[in-house]
Amino acid sequence: MQKRKLGNTGLEVSAIGLGCMGMSFGYGPATDKQEMISLLHKAVDLGVTFFDTAEVYGPYTNEELLGEALSPLRDKVVIATKFGFQPDPNGGPRWIGLNSRPEHIKKVAEASLKRLKTDVIDLFYQHRVDPNVPIEDVAGAVQDLIKEGKVKHFGLSEAGAGTIRRAHAVQPVAALQSEYSLWWRKPEQEILPLLEELGIGLVPYSPLGKGYLTGKINENTQFDSSDFRNTLPRFTPQALKANQVLIALIQDIAQQKGLTPAHIALAWLLAKKPWIAPIPGTRKLERLEENIGAANVTLSTTDLQEIDSAAAKVELTGERYPEALEKLTGL
Repeated sequence: MQKRKLGNTGLEVSAIGLGCMGMSFGYGPATDKQEMISLLHKAVDLGVTFFDTAEVYGPYTNEELLGEALSPLRDKVVIATKFGFQPDPNGGPRWIGLNSRPEHIKKVAEASLKRLKTDVIDLFYQHRVDPNVPIEDVAGAVQDLIKEGKVKHFGLSEAGAGTIRRAHAVQPVAALQSEYSLWWRKPEQEILPLLEELGIGLVPYSPLGKGYLTGKINENTQFDSSDFRNTLPRFTPQALKANQVLIALIQDIAQQKGLTPAHIALAWLLAKKPWIAPIPGTRKLERLEENIGAANVTLSTTDLQEIDSAAAKVELTGERYPEALEKLTGL
């Protein structure tokens, strides 16, 4: 597996990482723990060094899963986790808002360290920007954790250009995590140029469009009742049908090259910038192997121009999130 450096901070990760949320949360019922531990071990065997989680995934159970699976392999892996949500004070499973107050960030770090069975968090992201806390205070709190040796690198997630610049002035930002793929290209407008200017890496989540870009989902697909895609405007039957034009384009390119749509979608991201490291998620070994295979796919400048030109003509249907969730992003 190729390695990539996220920006100028020296944080080196595998070109393809593994988003672990779906193992515990979001995409239907949690999968058997021992099966997921085996999958995580297999990922390491295949060269994956970059694993993404968050306290909110479960909540807490995804961090616990990674702690159990990866603590024996700790010197081989980079673990990213996130802070920034406010848990229910009554102990319920839901989160009641945002909380990036410095004292809360430090409590989350201590709890995450215990669940992850480690003495340091490699990359600590603010999960969503908290409008009630100056980003300078957030960056300062993570800086304190870095000075204490509890965190190595600071990250932001779904932050806007102004927020990134202000945070970076206090504590260098190693990486921005943001949705970015052939069906969500808004970061190209302001975010990618800024990251290049400041020397910050990009970690695209949902690089396969929450599964849609694999070509295995259509308007007849039925999701489990607990699958959060049921709530997303782009996953209504009407949108899934209308957006098949993009899938047809990707499938055609993949067929010409003897590849899969997932290969094309991930290789497209990798070819954009050398400091981009996507984190597709999966619970299946065959999908893990397929996704990792994209690291060996080389798209030429001509290939990229053809893909970009064709994709630009596709007008996609449906917003990526409901309005209330979209308001939590800074893009």
